[in-house]
Amino acid sequence: QVQFVESGGGLVQPGGSLRLSCAASGSILSIYAMAWYRQAPGKQRELVAVVNSGGLTIYVDSVKGRFTISRDNAKNTVSLQMNRLKPEDTAVYYCNGGPSGNSPRGSWGQGTQVTVSS
Repeated sequence: QVQFVESGGGLVQPGGSLRLSCAASGSILSIYAMAWYRQAPGKQRELVAVVNSGGLTIYVDSVKGRFTISRDNAKNTVSLQMNRLKPEDTAVYYCNGGPSGNSPRGSWGQGTQVTVSS
């Protein structure tokens, strides 16, 4: 089972940017859908963005136009560029992969904390 390690989180002011990175323990070439998820305090984990093996991307409405997901199959990494951050983006962010964004099959990492606050 592929494991994922997330990094790049931190404290940022509203309107700021962060770039999250996810490193896989094995090849992601055969994983159709790579995705970022987030879990805010007291809430369930939610799917944020998906990129499939063909490069097609899907975003939850709340981040459309602000976040960009990308994958590098050669480096076994997935990134999430987050711009114009809002306080409601505050959460622990995780990456995972599987046959679809709703079917993650890898081991969950510890995630990376993103806090948007002035």
